[in-house]
Amino acid sequence: MTTTSTSTSAPAAAVLDGTGLAREIRARVAAGAAESAGRGVPVRLAVVVATDDEGAGWYVRSLSGAAGRAGIVCDVVALAPDADAGTIRRTLAGLSADDTVHGIVLQTPLPDGVRVSELAAEIVPEKDVDGANPLSVGRLAAGLPAHPPATAAAVLALLDHHGIALAGRSAVVVGRSLVVGKPTAQLLLQRDATVSICHRHTKDLAEHTRHADVLVVAVGLIGLVRAEHVAEGAIVVDVGTNTAPDGSLAGDVDAADVATRAGGITPVPGGVGPVTTALILDHTVRSARAHG
Repeated sequence: MTTTSTSTSAPAAAVLDGTGLAREIRARVAAGAAESAGRGVPVRLAVVVATDDEGAGWYVRSLSGAAGRAGIVCDVVALAPDADAGTIRRTLAGLSADDTVHGIVLQTPLPDGVRVSELAAEIVPEKDVDGANPLSVGRLAAGLPAHPPATAAAVLALLDHHGIALAGRSAVVVGRSLVVGKPTAQLLLQRDATVSICHRHTKDLAEHTRHADVLVVAVGLIGLVRAEHVAEGAIVVDVGTNTAPDGSLAGDVDAADVATRAGGITPVPGGVGPVTTALILDHTVRSARAHG
């Protein structure tokens, strides 16, 4: 692990970087994509976009570029920023029925009044590489095979990569979304951690979080978690991707403050994010291998 120093009076937390792991996953993805292409099945990912949000645009370009470098065809299906639910639903249904498409991602945010929970069911589970379909969510909760949401899977992959033991450990997840919070809790439970879920309305949040051996924060509030929320030596995974006033990317954790108490912390950027992107591609290759 790489360490950095933020204080002369207290040891700094280890930096649980995700870039090295993402590089390893992308190498595996490239090999899998090449093998599939050699069988006459080019791996193909479709990303449906119905927004002009700059952050979403940056992410889609990043995902498309990573796919191309790994030998995956990435089709960005650009709909109007004011597309209605029916248009998006028909687009997803068409891609689901297309045998040449192996993975489908519905990019958020969506137009006003359109909810991802109402549309994700149109993505057939075997192509649901970001775990958005309610069937995928239910199979995950039941411990059955399914593509988990890539961000939740990235949290577990990072912990494994850095040798963080989970069985019998106390884990607290701050956040209850279907994209990160709830599936992360399910994955931690499957690894025999004892899991609690908190959120932005939890009273006396620190009373819950400072007993955690592993603390995962995914709320979307800059600097929500500070040193007083963290147990000495705890592992902190910051899933936050917030835009700071200066335009930079900021997490949900005050990293400089928390580093004086935590045993390890993921950076923002460079932690969960690159692993998430790599796992979407990995899920797509797995789908092509199983159903191509």
